[in-house]
Amino acid sequence: MWAKPRRRHARAADGDVLALLQGRGDGQIESLAFECLADGVADERVMSLLRVLGWRDGFDCFAIAGTPENGFAATRDGIRAAVSDLGGDACLVGLRGSACVALIALRDAVTPEVTCTAVSPLYADDAPLCIGPVRQDVEGASRTVVAVLSALAAVPAVASPPRPMRADDVLPERALLGDQDARDELYASVYLSLRGENADDPTLGTVTAFLRSGGSLETTAKELNVHPNTVRYRLKRATETTGWDATDSREAYVLQTAIAVGLMRDAFEAGQKR
Repeated sequence: MWAKPRRRHARAADGDVLALLQGRGDGQIESLAFECLADGVADERVMSLLRVLGWRDGFDCFAIAGTPENGFAATRDGIRAAVSDLGGDACLVGLRGSACVALIALRDAVTPEVTCTAVSPLYADDAPLCIGPVRQDVEGASRTVVAVLSALAAVPAVASPPRPMRADDVLPERALLGDQDARDELYASVYLSLRGENADDPTLGTVTAFLRSGGSLETTAKELNVHPNTVRYRLKRATETTGWDATDSREAYVLQTAIAVGLMRDAFEAGQKR
């Protein structure tokens, strides 16, 4: 029963935006849309801007960001050409600081990996290049743009980041920078996987104890009153469910941050229910 009111709202927003944009070229519209997304603004008015630029409702998208090799204009034009050659039909490019960010609609051959390979020569090879997560609709567009920008900002805190790097490679640093998408990813994909659906699941407690012990199997086993092989098995299972290995120092940091985020969120939500 809500479908018609939403369509009326969308049409009204489109009309307001079109009136606002009278006399503006596509370049100015693209710049305005990008600035909104990069600032975390993702309402119906921003979707209206994207519609003006040819984006369809219900799109999946990802972002790529790095330092332009030969200036912003040449990089922007090259990215558009590369996306078009791959069969893509929606690409928004903007500049934030020294970072050239491309928001690209996912379709057929236009995947994050293939597209990044196609556009990487347009970015400086002595600077980080980042691929954002695949997200949906205008809110997701803002999240993936913010993700690549915060990932680039996090690079100084990471030793030898890969190139290209994924925004998810620096989830803890992004969370520290206030990136809500990173916090949500740490909570939903990592912490909840450790916590499990069964209250008796020992995975979270085992990983927490292992990290607290500084990575000692023996100390963890003694604290939990189990055999070291049991700890080893539980850690292996945690790696399989989360994708992060507690015995690796970098990945242990991701797990430790996810647990901290999860415990704080659980406590907050419990307090809200009282």
